[in-house]
Formats: sequence, C-alpha cells, structure tokens
Amino acid sequence: MKIGVSGFAWTSKLDQTHLDRFPDLRNNGIHGFEVPMFAPADLDAAAIRRASEANGLECTVCAILPPGINPISPDAAKRATARNHVIRCIETAAEMGAHQMGGPLYAPIGYLPGHRRTADEWDWAVEVFQGIGETLDRCKVNLGIEPVNRSETHFLNTAADTLAFCAAIGHPRVGILIDTFHANIEEKSIPGAVRTASSRLQHVHMSENDRGLLGSGHVEFSKLVAALREVRYDGFLMIEGFGYSGSEKNCLGALWGDLNITPEEIAFEGAAYVRGLLRLRPFL
Repeated sequence: MKIGVSGFAWTSKLDQTHLDRFPDLRNNGIHGFEVPMFAPADLDAAAIRRASEANGLECTVCAILPPGINPISPDAAKRATARNHVIRCIETAAEMGAHQMGGPLYAPIGYLPGHRRTADEWDWAVEVFQGIGETLDRCKVNLGIEPVNRSETHFLNTAADTLAFCAAIGHPRVGILIDTFHANIEEKSIPGAVRTASSRLQHVHMSENDRGLLGSGHVEFSKLVAALREVRYDGFLMIEGFGYSGSEKNCLGALWGDLNITPEEIAFEGAAYVRGLLRLRPFL
C-alpha cells in the first residue's frame, strides 16, 4: 500500500503555490498527491503533470460535480451534459498523468430531492456511466465510485449499494472508493465494508471522523489496515483531511477546521501515522 495526501488539506482550487509544496510531500514520505477537480478547465493539467513527475509523485484525482451537473436528473439533456462533463474530467485526469480518478460522481453533493433513490434514478445513472467506458479505456483511467453519507446524497451511501451499482454498469475500470469519514457514519463495520467491496476496491480515503488529524478521533484505522491486508489491497491510502489556513479562502476547513492544526500537519503527521500503521521505516 502507498501513502498519498489529498490537496483538500490545503484547498479546493489548486494553483502553482500548491504545486510548489510537492518537494516537501516527497521528503515526508508521501508517494502520491490527489488533485481536487470541480471544473476541469480550471486546472493546469500540464503543470500538475510536470510537478508530479519532477518530484516522483503519483497523481490521482478526486472529482466533485459542480452545481447543475447531475447524472440522475429527470431531464435527459442534463444527464447528457453530466456524461460529457465526466468524460472531460477523465480526459483531464489523463492529461495530468493520473490513472485513478474517484468521487461521488453520480450526483452533486447536497442534491437531496426528498425521496429515496428511485429505480429511474438508478437506471439513468447506470446509463450515464455505461456511456463513459470507452473514454476510461482510451485514457487508461480507473474510476472509483465513492459512497457518501446521507446528509450529502440519497443515492449511494454504502459499499454494498456501490458494489451493486458497479455490477449494473458492468465495466472493469469502474470500481469502488471507500472514504472512512463517510463509512464511519453509514457502515455497520468499516472492515466489513472493505470485505464487501474487495472485488471492486480501487482506492481508499483515510479520513478521521472530524476530517482532522489521523489518529486523533475514533476511526479504528488499525482494523481498516488489517482488513485491507486481508483482501490484498495494494492501492493508495490517501490522507483526506480538511485543514485550516487563514490565507487560503478555498480551504474546506475554512469554517470549522481546527485553528491549531495546519494543512502541513494534516499531511505530514498523517503520513507518519499511516507509516506506523503499516510499520514502514521512515522514508529515505
């Protein structure tokens, strides 16, 4: 298993000042960087690829749908727009050199229409994702579908539902991303969720129950790692904490992040914590 960190520790909108931190990531034993992607056109894919390759970092992508992009909209034209948006996200990820993309791409975060998931919504989403298979193959990108908690979506909340969704799509590059923040809310057992998802598990977000420093809350990461070893997972353990920075208006922790914990601590202390879980030697 490899250790990575999400750019969400610093920002939701990446620029050159964040790329300039890449040498520090590698020097602190981090092997991958996850790029937040809302609007693909806002990202300088070539610059991200150069910075990643220059610092020996593997690039992955967490894509979040912007408002108005909805694969489960009752409007067929809006679903077609959503499919084209996801295709552009995949192409931009490939331009960065990424082979792993993930996120809750079935609906915008916060889209809660006031009913349980319907059969029509399921079929609409399956159709949209079946329409991106050729792009995934052409770009050599895997897509991890991320179930999130009930306050953020009504569509996919658990690994079991996401496994059924992947089976309905039926494409080998479409799999599951487990985020421990969401799993801590929705799953009866996080290790159980890993076992459920194992045949399709592509990516793991290591996130504390309050999105803060790993090991400071009540998520049982040692049991998670044991389950990942049991299913022979060999992908990234991607640290996804939301840090606070007074100078960073786009940081996700701006309103509620711990004022005493910096993004660098989220990343570097998080990496040391994960190394301890894996019992790895300090990075040389």
